[in-house]
Amino acid sequence: MQPISQPRRPFDNGGGIADNRWRSRSCVGHPPARSTNPLAFTFTTNMTTEAYGWNESASAWIASQGENGDFGRQWVLDGPMRALISNRGFRNALDVGCGEGRFCRIMKAEGIETVGIDPCAALIEHARARDDSGEYRLDTAGDCPLDNGRFDLAVCYLSLIDIPDLPTAIDNIVRMLRPGGSLLVANLTSFNSAALPHGWVSDDAGKMRFDLDHYAEERAIQCEWQGICIVNYHRPLSTYMGLFLGSGLTLKHFSEPMPSGGDSAKAERYRRAPWFHIMEWQKASCP
Repeated sequence: MQPISQPRRPFDNGGGIADNRWRSRSCVGHPPARSTNPLAFTFTTNMTTEAYGWNESASAWIASQGENGDFGRQWVLDGPMRALISNRGFRNALDVGCGEGRFCRIMKAEGIETVGIDPCAALIEHARARDDSGEYRLDTAGDCPLDNGRFDLAVCYLSLIDIPDLPTAIDNIVRMLRPGGSLLVANLTSFNSAALPHGWVSDDAGKMRFDLDHYAEERAIQCEWQGICIVNYHRPLSTYMGLFLGSGLTLKHFSEPMPSGGDSAKAERYRRAPWFHIMEWQKASCP
């Protein structure tokens, strides 16, 4: 894993994850340091929730999601994600990186008994407050000790980009799936995460460009927007595909959903450089 990338100045045209999410500031008390790579600075904290800034950012994150989620969730991902869980016969589900519990509540409304896990205590506390009958655990994807084969469905809804040790996490998630169970993933596209922290920028002529670089270089990236300051991880698509295939999973669904509504300017920028894809993988059934 390479050092955390330091942002350049983005094109700020009024909001949205693809435009002004990424800021040239340090977070969780660690300023940029010199590096031989002009796009990198040294990450000196331990791999803890606090290091990623989630506890410090929890209040701002909760406010940014509201009842319906941000633009990407409300207008791009929720519709197809709901369609992939509805009327499928899933009895129970594990929500990996459940955050404030919004998608857990959506799955419960579909009649799916859901367990949410997240390493951020402040977000788990909020999830429990919103759903006092739900099961929310302070756990990481790689360390969660729940039983082998417990779940029909596991969901990673924009959480894989937050996980530093992805191989361990995927192995443990697959372990907790029953034979024949499904892993449903909504993730930032790798060409989009390769553009972080720059995204849309204005060139010397004032024309907007999507600034993608260093695609093959896996790296941690410091991100700040709307009072939230965390670390995300860029990985090429081949890294994800190799890990899923290496875990014995079979790809059953792949899509790149487009906006179904919302702010028209954000929707147009999304269509020019889509942010997300959705995959469903199936664990092999017992012979």
